[in-house]
Amino acid sequence: MNLVLVLTTNTFLTLLLTIIMFWLPLLNPYAEKANPYECGFDPLNSARIPFSMKFFLIAITFLLFDLEIALLLPLPWALQTTNLPMMIKSSMTLIIILTLGLAYEWTQKGLDWNE
Repeated sequence: MNLVLVLTTNTFLTLLLTIIMFWLPLLNPYAEKANPYECGFDPLNSARIPFSMKFFLIAITFLLFDLEIALLLPLPWALQTTNLPMMIKSSMTLIIILTLGLAYEWTQKGLDWNE
């Protein structure tokens, strides 16, 4: 009986949320919502408009620090290793290299969006 109740509740909630998801945007339509492109470019213009290099620089910086988080997130579990000094040295080396890269990019005005 509990399984039937759970399945019925889940099915009802899924259908309700799906209906709301399709119905709610129709209440307040505007040009930005109706536009199929979300990147901020006009789809009727030429596709050969060059991107700003600052955009790529910010994107690469984000990816680097996202990778840093992905590598350092399992660190508390890795600290249970038998070779703790080696783990701390490698972690600190990664953090120092990324911090020096960020400092260099900051001093070269690479993070300024205005050209």
